[in-house]
Amino acid sequence: MSSDPWGRVDESGTVYVRTADGEVVVGSWQAGSPDEALAYYERKYEGLVVEIGLLERRVKTTDLSAKDATTAIGHLRGQVDEHHAVGDLDALRKRLDALVATVDARREERKAHRARQSDESRHAKEALVTEAEELAQSDQWRAAGERLRALVDTWKGLPRLDRKSDDELWHRFSHARSAFSKRRKAHFASLDAQREDARRTKERLVAEAESLSGSRDWGATSARYRELMTAWKAAGRAQREAEDDLWNRFRGAQDVFFGARGEVFAERDAEQADNLKLKEELAAEAERLVPVRDLKSARAAFRGINERWEAIGHVPRDARPKVEGRMQAVERALQESEETEWRRTNPEARARAEGLTGQLQAAVDKLRGQIDTARASGNNARADKLTQELEGRQALLDQAQKGLQEFGG
Repeated sequence: MSSDPWGRVDESGTVYVRTADGEVVVGSWQAGSPDEALAYYERKYEGLVVEIGLLERRVKTTDLSAKDATTAIGHLRGQVDEHHAVGDLDALRKRLDALVATVDARREERKAHRARQSDESRHAKEALVTEAEELAQSDQWRAAGERLRALVDTWKGLPRLDRKSDDELWHRFSHARSAFSKRRKAHFASLDAQREDARRTKERLVAEAESLSGSRDWGATSARYRELMTAWKAAGRAQREAEDDLWNRFRGAQDVFFGARGEVFAERDAEQADNLKLKEELAAEAERLVPVRDLKSARAAFRGINERWEAIGHVPRDARPKVEGRMQAVERALQESEETEWRRTNPEARARAEGLTGQLQAAVDKLRGQIDTARASGNNARADKLTQELEGRQALLDQAQKGLQEFGG
């Protein structure tokens, strides 16, 4: 008979293994010595130790699924329970039990992780749906379209939820994208229609502009071209290729007309520049009449100058206010001289001025007497009040006397 701490072989060749529940038959050995039998079954035990060790490392260091790990543990436990090895089988069962606990804990961790991941994915997809629904109402067609495409890529990268929840969110998301696409399509269809209307309108404007390009009615045609330009801007833009061609024709017609007008105006400007020199000479001649010494001769001289002025013709528009202002200043000086002379020689006006001055002088003298009387009687309040009234009457008297002096007395 042969034995070791974990097993023995009896005289009949039966091999036993020692467990916590007592000895258990491992098998029968007839092929050699008892030591060889124990060595054979000990090697089987060592094989189990190696396999359990490998499984422990896989569970701890790889992403082995709980299902596959449980299957492997069951396979090894079956080998251990069959008692076909000699060694500390109870220790192997404890290691397998510990491994089961590890796998169960790992399963719960992964379950919790999937739950967190699902919750995060739900929140992320709900946020994508909310943003997509907001973008569906946007009129920023390019930016919103690009953002919606980016949201689709983000959606594809998120984990799926349960089928019902995922389908409901995707339906809202897809509906928002479809609504935006429908609005964008309608907008650009409307825009195309507007551009077609603009093209037809601008073709009519171009036709009229080209028909006017040979006109020599400078004022009316210039005004009409301004109206055509206002109508052009109000028409909106046509399709790009049509817009450029129509604009070149429209602008070209204007260039023909305004080019011809410019040549005519250049000749006119040269003539008006000569007119300006003549009128400046007349203005200087008129200015020598001021100050007026002999009103009658000055007025006659000014009429002669003015007749020559009217015969000269137009001057440049920007120079007109200055040169005409010089003549108007001389005319005002003559008018003021006439008014002064009229006032000086008008007997009725002189009589009215003298009468007003006399009345004011009498009123001033009376107030002065009243003030002296009030002071003498000690009534200073009345004297002060009369003094204020005197100041006003005296101012009127001074003004009347000044006007009387204009009559030479």
